[in-house]
Amino acid sequence: MQKLNFPDCNIRLKNSENKTLIFDPIRKKFVVLQPEEWVRQHCIQFLIIAKKFPKSLINVEKQIKLHGVTKRYDIVVFKSDGSIHLIVECKAPNIPINQSTFDQIAQYNLKLKADYLMVTNGINHYYCEMDFKAERYNFLKVIPSYK
Repeated sequence: MQKLNFPDCNIRLKNSENKTLIFDPIRKKFVVLQPEEWVRQHCIQFLIIAKKFPKSLINVEKQIKLHGVTKRYDIVVFKSDGSIHLIVECKAPNIPINQSTFDQIAQYNLKLKADYLMVTNGINHYYCEMDFKAERYNFLKVIPSYK
């Protein structure tokens, strides 16, 4: 897999039945290594190590219902009160980040009401802070660390 634009971290890989698996510390299991999963696991490590988010507040790949349709978010970081601090949408490194990517995460956020959004393909990262009064998001240079 290609080098990503995240700080170096310890990623655990193993082979099983002719497949490469990558360890997910949140789900506490090995999952099949795909390009998007490579990005997701690096992003999880970034949130835990660089941004100091407790593992206990991070949730990965859960289903939500949007307008009667089942969708699956990549990463959600909760606040200690149970509300949502951050939603992360991960794409494979070869998938460009475009308006439809932002539309996708904004649609998730209509239901989840996160304070911050992050979109990444492992190479390019975009961070936004929600402005619910103005019904828009404002781009940030970095995502704030855990307080």
